[in-house]
Amino acid sequence: MRNLILPILTAAFLGTSLAAEAISDGDRQRLLAHLDMTESWLLSEIDDLSDAQLRFRMTPGSWSIMDVVEHLAIAEPQYWERVQNSMKQPPTTDKIQGTDAAILWYGIDRTRRTTTGEARVPKGKWHDISGSLGEFRKLRATMKEYAKTTDDDLRSRKTLEGDIDVYQWFLMISTHSQRHILQIREIKTHANFPKS
Repeated sequence: MRNLILPILTAAFLGTSLAAEAISDGDRQRLLAHLDMTESWLLSEIDDLSDAQLRFRMTPGSWSIMDVVEHLAIAEPQYWERVQNSMKQPPTTDKIQGTDAAILWYGIDRTRRTTTGEARVPKGKWHDISGSLGEFRKLRATMKEYAKTTDDDLRSRKTLEGDIDVYQWFLMISTHSQRHILQIREIKTHANFPKS
């Protein structure tokens, strides 16, 4: 009998120790705070802007505020899909090279600028800001609800691309919008930005 109990107890212990843990309270609070911050900040930056202000371009080839918001409305669903697909992967014990600090710094460091992928380039899909902003906010509501209620361990899974965990990628969705909010602020401070 003793020979049977030991393997069962060992298996039970190992199964428990390798099981993924739920997202920590601290991670949940930080993620929700950042998602809330960037959504409300975006809304405040574009509040009461005229059509001329929304469509103003600093140079002929640069993005307008309309373009920036459209970019967010088409990019975030793609980034959210990566969260969902990455969570389908089994947990890993691999060492992740990415850090939360690097993800947060990405949101404020506009000294390094890159070009987005073709699938995320704004092409005038919406005729006014309410369309793109509505799509952005609808998905934000979905993401925030998931962040509020999930018991998933976002730290135990690596993203399908890159060397960061799923929590960091989820946080990156919000820091990515922060970068573009700063871009909107740059547009608004341009010398030729319309007064109204």
